[in-house]
Amino acid sequence: MNTIRVAIDGPSGAGKSTLARSAAKKLGFWYVDTGAIYRTIGLYVYRKRAFPGDGAAVAALLPEIHAEVRYDAEGRQKMYLNGEDVSEEIRIPEISDYASRVAEVPAVRDYLMEMQRSLARDHNVIMDGRDIGTVVLPDAEVKIYLTASIEERAKRRMLDYERKGTPKPYEEVLQEARERDYRDSHREIAPLRQAEDAALLDTTELDEQESEAALLRLIRERVGQ
Repeated sequence: MNTIRVAIDGPSGAGKSTLARSAAKKLGFWYVDTGAIYRTIGLYVYRKRAFPGDGAAVAALLPEIHAEVRYDAEGRQKMYLNGEDVSEEIRIPEISDYASRVAEVPAVRDYLMEMQRSLARDHNVIMDGRDIGTVVLPDAEVKIYLTASIEERAKRRMLDYERKGTPKPYEEVLQEARERDYRDSHREIAPLRQAEDAALLDTTELDEQESEAALLRLIRERVGQ
């Protein structure tokens, strides 16, 4: 079975998940949010009160973890941790930092790599993350690097926090974005970077509708749809 694999990479807050999910629905593809998978690991580490930057401690917890991707009747991705639906809990602010830190642990990346690749072998997928086009699916048919200015990304994240009832000051969100950008792009294992053959899509000056149209146009141009 020949599948179409769309790899979308980019920094936190660029709108990857929202746009990829919407585009996948319109194209009839599966959407795979790899950030949610790492968040699920981060949640378990958080619950165990382990330090996410301690690679040995995090690796020691992996045998206790069964992370599973499921899809509901409307095609929405759901994350399960040892049989429990944690799709909402992994979105709390504290877990963002945990997810970023556990993603630096080689054992975690090895643990999750086959899960991500198996989904792309069996289905047409749009998969987003930090290293999809460079590491997870280096031979993907479509690669896109989705970004926006750090100020715009911080603004979007701040509004997202407000909608969820967990508001944070803009300056705090901006500083968190700077720290995460640095950590993601300087980590030793699979740092965030644009693949050489990835198309660049900067959404700083685009609203959500315009961004989605641009994303769909890039995908269709490359797969001939």
